[in-house]
Amino acid sequence: MTAQTVAAPARRQRGINLEKWGWVFMRVSGVVLVVLIFGHLFVNLMVGEGIHALDFAFIAGKFATPFWQWWDVLMLWLALIHGANGMRTIVNDYVTNPTARKALVWALGLAAGLLILLGTLVVFTFDPCLGVTESSTLWETCQAQG
Repeated sequence: MTAQTVAAPARRQRGINLEKWGWVFMRVSGVVLVVLIFGHLFVNLMVGEGIHALDFAFIAGKFATPFWQWWDVLMLWLALIHGANGMRTIVNDYVTNPTARKALVWALGLAAGLLILLGTLVVFTFDPCLGVTESSTLWETCQAQG
């Protein structure tokens, strides 16, 4: 009788499975983004005068409200993280050189981080009266607030 060698079962890696959580994030953020984007489009294009009301004053009015600031920031964050994670997946699937893969993933992360930071600053520090001159249609409004 010969002794058969039995292969040891594969050992599970301990710790957080980042790929699994990235997969879950893509599904959840996709659903939330659909709601945020269609809400954004509905309010901007259908409510009130519709597309004819879209101008600088309309956007300034929206950014004066914390609800719409957070709505737009959440949409920005989710869209950028969702897109960067999708691009990371494509890079991991198709870039075979480990150095190039690492550089591209870092570039994606830095670009997404920078855009999130700048977009958030724009939304929360937006001042419609900054740089308004007497020839502007906002002059009287800004003078009344100031």
